[in-house]
Amino acid sequence: MKEDKLREIKEELRKTKYNKATQHHIALLRARLARLREERGTKSVRRGLRKVGDASVAIVGYPSVGKSTLLNALTNAYSKTGDYEFTTTEVTCGIMEYNKAKIQIFDAPGIIEGASMGRGKGKEILSFARMADLILILVDNPDQIKSIEKELHNSNFRLNKSAPKIKISKSYSGGINIIMPSNAGIDKKIVKEVLLKFKIYNADVVIEDNVAIEDVMDAIMGNCVYVPCIKVLNKIDKMSKEELAKARDVDVFISAKTGENIDVLKKAIWERLGLVRIYLKKIGKEPDMSSPLVFKGQPSVLNVAERIHSDIAENLRYARIWGTSAKFDGQIVGGSYLLSDGDIVELHFK
Repeated sequence: MKEDKLREIKEELRKTKYNKATQHHIALLRARLARLREERGTKSVRRGLRKVGDASVAIVGYPSVGKSTLLNALTNAYSKTGDYEFTTTEVTCGIMEYNKAKIQIFDAPGIIEGASMGRGKGKEILSFARMADLILILVDNPDQIKSIEKELHNSNFRLNKSAPKIKISKSYSGGINIIMPSNAGIDKKIVKEVLLKFKIYNADVVIEDNVAIEDVMDAIMGNCVYVPCIKVLNKIDKMSKEELAKARDVDVFISAKTGENIDVLKKAIWERLGLVRIYLKKIGKEPDMSSPLVFKGQPSVLNVAERIHSDIAENLRYARIWGTSAKFDGQIVGGSYLLSDGDIVELHFK
């Protein structure tokens, strides 16, 4: 029954042209569609699969595009961490070592069109990707990219996008109160009607940025994954120069079989993950440049201390730093100071 309603709403959206007169109607249709999808739900089936290393990457693509070959090319034969039982689906993992960081790579069976609706065990296959820090869309035909992005979007992935600054605080009374800037890009009336569609009758809503109505629906459901993505075209060794010249919306061109541009892909993965290496130095000693602490995003001095031990962090006085973030070698900084990749830190305690 719900699948029939979903099809009806999708068909109406397809037929309705977007303009000023229809934008209100389209927003409400999208709200109904989002609510039906939420009610249909997506089961989490990540039992037995665990994250290891400093970050994780999920390879997503259709069958026979070379996902397993790419996994082997990125991780080599000695870094395999095993196969995990994934209900009736098997996920293979490996570790890619790059810039002294350990990056876990997930490879699951290929998805098919309609995966977000459950076709071909699509929900199970896509659910493992929700724990990844980066999605790698792998195709052997550029035309596949849009359809895979659609399946991911319908499974509540928001690729290469930051979470919108929307806060919804539900309450027991007082109605719906909306605070937003004049350049928010949406109408308060539409926001209120969308909230009512989701049976939210009392809430304080704060919107701090220019957003779309879809962002409001995502904030209401609260189950979206905002994650960076790399789009990779494989099997370029079998393509002509003319075919490659026509390829659009591709970040990296590779041949997993021959190894062409694998180093380029590794660099792209590193840069898109935004990992930061921090090296430790004991007082009066040379820094240990062999085993950095690796962080996702820019860490503070206090984050470094906390990574070592919470008790150490409580007794932190200051730190001396060397590297790109330092104004001069051995600069003394406090716990809130933000560090950059490659910085050397010497912690001092009470």
